[in-house]
Amino acid sequence: MRWVLSSIAVLSLAVPAPAAAGTSAPAPPCDAATGPYQRELEREVGLPVDGRQSPADCEAIRRLQQRLGIRPADGHASTRTYRFVLADRIRRDPAERRGCPARSYRVTCVDLTRQILWTQTGRKLVFDPVPVRSGRDGLETRRGWHRVYWKSRDHFSSLYQVPMPFAQFFDGGQALHGTRSDLFSAGSGGCVNLALGDAERLYGLLRKDDHLFIWGAKPGTDG
Repeated sequence: MRWVLSSIAVLSLAVPAPAAAGTSAPAPPCDAATGPYQRELEREVGLPVDGRQSPADCEAIRRLQQRLGIRPADGHASTRTYRFVLADRIRRDPAERRGCPARSYRVTCVDLTRQILWTQTGRKLVFDPVPVRSGRDGLETRRGWHRVYWKSRDHFSSLYQVPMPFAQFFDGGQALHGTRSDLFSAGSGGCVNLALGDAERLYGLLRKDDHLFIWGAKPGTDG
């Protein structure tokens, strides 16, 4: 019996005590490499702008990602992170929306340069800014004024053999529509791609003959 009690005592010392209620596990080390938007995000978080990732940069960018709900929140200065920062900036500051004409009616604004879409009446947002993916080089999204002329909730492209959920056509075969593909790489065949949830919400908002204004140029294209 004495040996059994001694063994129990030894085991109790070896088992770590449970974490106190309300505490969380420490965050993993922030060790992301330098990203393609390192300088821009260093400027955004107010740290020295040298274009080289540091532990302080990584931690600050990770906190920014957490605030914006970006996953993964890994501290990497990625294209995804930068696009969400731009969307947040446009949401908060009406001056950031000046590229899109203010009208008394509803206008969906597509900024090809920043790869962001939003909808406004005057300067009042009626659909918050979200990242998009426009046409790649040689298949650029057509600029200027357009109108939604056809809506197709479960459209399928016979040309590209891909689904185009929540499609809202505005110029020939070009449409606003959802995609499961990565919005932050390459480009589309000319359409304006949105995350599925964003495309569904926009589909519910817009009506046939609603106006779009598209301007700028997707980075890496000729126009």
